[in-house]
Amino acid sequence: MNSTNTSYTSLNSHPFYIENMIIQKFGGTSVGNAECIKHVASLVQDGRQKIVVLSAVSGTTNRLVEITKCLYKQDKQAVLDHIGEFRIEYSQLVKELFQNEQHIAQAQEILEGHWNHIISFTLDMFTPFEERTVLAQGELISTSLFSMYLNEIGVSSVRLSALDFMRIDQQNEPDEWYIKSNLKRLIDNDKALIYVTQGFICRNHFGEVDNLKRGGSDYSASIIGAAIGAEEVQIWTDIDGMHNNDPRIVKDTKPIERLTFDEAAELAYFGAKILHPSSVQPARKSNIPVVLKSTLNPEKKGTIISNEPSGAFIKAVAAKDGITAIKIKSGRMLLAYGFLRQIFEVFERHRVSIDMITTSEVAVSLTIDTLEDISSLVDELSQFGSVEVDKNQCIVCIVGHLIQTEPGHAAKIFSTLSDIPLRMISYGGSKNNVSLLINESDKKGALKALNVGIFNLS
Repeated sequence: MNSTNTSYTSLNSHPFYIENMIIQKFGGTSVGNAECIKHVASLVQDGRQKIVVLSAVSGTTNRLVEITKCLYKQDKQAVLDHIGEFRIEYSQLVKELFQNEQHIAQAQEILEGHWNHIISFTLDMFTPFEERTVLAQGELISTSLFSMYLNEIGVSSVRLSALDFMRIDQQNEPDEWYIKSNLKRLIDNDKALIYVTQGFICRNHFGEVDNLKRGGSDYSASIIGAAIGAEEVQIWTDIDGMHNNDPRIVKDTKPIERLTFDEAAELAYFGAKILHPSSVQPARKSNIPVVLKSTLNPEKKGTIISNEPSGAFIKAVAAKDGITAIKIKSGRMLLAYGFLRQIFEVFERHRVSIDMITTSEVAVSLTIDTLEDISSLVDELSQFGSVEVDKNQCIVCIVGHLIQTEPGHAAKIFSTLSDIPLRMISYGGSKNNVSLLINESDKKGALKALNVGIFNLS
């Protein structure tokens, strides 16, 4: 601890380079209780200059969503009941987190300010603007408590409000110039080794409190990393990186040491829930590595995601349930130009995205993952020919760098799955991905077979 604090006091004697910083993001479960918060505080004290991005305490955002529903219904008593539960839970957290009675009293006072702010919305009409303000309270609370705890244990830090620099434009995209200039201004005005800020929350182009939607804390970390030219962006969870298979189904899975952004996006989209595909785009655009680390096993390397490929071999498999296959068969399709365009326009009108697609001279087969009623979509498609719909399908995705151009990979995949019926095969759309459509009932068998056939693991 003492050696770490020495680096804080010597900060002003060294040049201040924003680009040498790292970003460390910790999710809700990482700050889920007092012990977790203390553990995160120990992890950030490594002597490196950084911005720590925090989510709300686990469960808080869900409770705030429930409160907003009560506010829309003008059910004041239900709001008060929820706030009463918050008071009890957070009061216990504060007593377990702080030792100094003055800090306990100060934290309780800060919390009471947030609870009263939420209750004040029962006095007037409730709109989406107020809803976003209520939802922002979770991150504002977690960063306040974390900063106070760092102060209590003698670690100098500066709390930055995301509402002072994080802004989205009219297209709900990050306002890069605004974010970069204001973040640099705030950091230049108050130099420190550790800065603490909120994930998820921001302002929109009107200056109103807004948010980056669910998964927004990862997105916040990536945006901040790109804005300051960070050395790397670290995403900390309770999992030690992306694994080469689904550990809930397959034994002996292993974390993947290195992935490209393309490979990580494929895995994230097709079932690896640790990372949202779009959340790391700002870091990717700025060529900043993203490192997935585990709070439970911080000594492990985790997974490094960058633009640098790391070998032409299969890295991992993932699976996505809830897929519906649609087949449109028509004799009129033979040699008819414009047919596919008409099919795609139907999906566009119904706002339904397509995952996989295969074509022949007389039929088009494709998959969607929507859970909504598609009867009107099917009715419109019927004008082109007979339509077959198969639900309860699963896409199995095999991911790796150049797996479609290196010999032997395809043979290994298909021979491994020789006993499993393949409904569709997508091969050639990406150099990093081979996708197979199978019945959901065959999912476990397919993942286990691939673990043996590709990774030689039981």
